[in-house]
Amino acid sequence: MQDEYRTVAREGVHETEINRSRFLCALAPAATEREAQDFIARVRKEHPTATHNCYAYVIGADASVQKASDDGEPGGTAGVPMLQMLLRRDMRYAVAVVTRYYGGVKLGAGGLIRAYGGAVGEALDALGTRTRRRFRLATVTVDHQRAGKLQNDLRTAGREVRDVRYGEAVSIEIGLPEADVERFRAWLADATAGSAGFELGGEAYGDA
Repeated sequence: MQDEYRTVAREGVHETEINRSRFLCALAPAATEREAQDFIARVRKEHPTATHNCYAYVIGADASVQKASDDGEPGGTAGVPMLQMLLRRDMRYAVAVVTRYYGGVKLGAGGLIRAYGGAVGEALDALGTRTRRRFRLATVTVDHQRAGKLQNDLRTAGREVRDVRYGEAVSIEIGLPEADVERFRAWLADATAGSAGFELGGEAYGDA
């Protein structure tokens, strides 16, 4: 697994105009290829009269799935520069659709490449990105008496509390960077006078 990756902060649309052609770049995070394709279909439905709806997406923290489409523009002038911009910005689990309404002035191959790649870059700047970092999941088990204080201590220490379950004891699920596991184990023993249980789980990604 990658230690971290970046993705789109939120779904949104950014518009630019070049030589009277309108370029609307719709961006969204997408957890799966199916989600990316559903988003593309939705954008196409919203713009049935557009000249082109070109797209690119990157799925997987290691960018294992990459797809791009020129949707009728000359080969390699739309989808590929869009994909290259996503990769240049280290975007993962992200989909971009650039909708073009032709304004009557031809841009030429170089102009199209700059326009489509630039539309994605400007949209990323406008909508923002966020970094997701790899965490080790861990479960801390503590008695009810200590649970409230421990949760406060965890949050004060900047630890991400992902879930809290109440049973005979209280189970608190947290995310830890791999390098912090042993240091956290020592901190927990100190904070709870050795009374808390600690169990490591699998791996996941969370906001850095």
